[in-house]
Amino acid sequence: MNAALDGIAALGRGALGACRATGALALFALSGASHIVRPPFYGRMFLRAFIEIGYFSLPVVALTAIFTGMVLALQSATGLSRFSAETAMPSLVVLSITRELGPVLAGLMVAGRVGAAMAAEIGTMRVTDQIDALETLSTDPMKYLVAPRLLAGTVALPLLVLVGDILGVLGGFIIATLKLGFNSATYLANTTSYLQTIDVVSGLVKAAVFGFLIALLGCFSGYASRGGAQGVGAATTAAVVAASVLILAFDYGLTEIFFAR
Repeated sequence: MNAALDGIAALGRGALGACRATGALALFALSGASHIVRPPFYGRMFLRAFIEIGYFSLPVVALTAIFTGMVLALQSATGLSRFSAETAMPSLVVLSITRELGPVLAGLMVAGRVGAAMAAEIGTMRVTDQIDALETLSTDPMKYLVAPRLLAGTVALPLLVLVGDILGVLGGFIIATLKLGFNSATYLANTTSYLQTIDVVSGLVKAAVFGFLIALLGCFSGYASRGGAQGVGAATTAAVVAASVLILAFDYGLTEIFFAR
């Protein structure tokens, strides 16, 4: 009986903790978003975050996209050949890249690279009292540290995804024409004929949401970290895991909004 009650109590504590964390994250997000649209603006901090998220993440996103396009072309050709539908392969590749794989894979790669870095940087500032020093100097940490990163993530990731979409389709084109024997003109014609504006726009909207989530979880985990180096390490792990899970969850929700019938 006591064991059952202890289990129920532990479950309740876990549920309350999850609700508390969700509420704290929501309030943190609202505060950060409100500071984006209210002066003063720290353009240098935004530019620094934009370069860190966008420019320095470009190689890993580009490599991920082009190899994903190559693998997708090979797998699609193998599967479609069983139904004598190889001509559908260009449309399958471009729709898969622009709608789903481009934004999701780019988001996960950036979450692992940038989300961890943000959590570590802000967490270190927290445990070394640098954030308290900013408040002492009458500088709002939310406006100086969080808002520029949220805006940079929201702007930079769609640009990364746009580049990734192009490279992913290019990877599929290379494999299709050089290895699978597709005619290049026919492949490009099939690609463009099936691609619609909503396919690209939906992927870019997803990327903007994912970029905001990555920056939000990185800043929130670092801002709330406690306990020295061990706390910073835990915050870094929590930022990457939470951002990855939320990316997949929001991906389903946004897909439901854009394409559910």
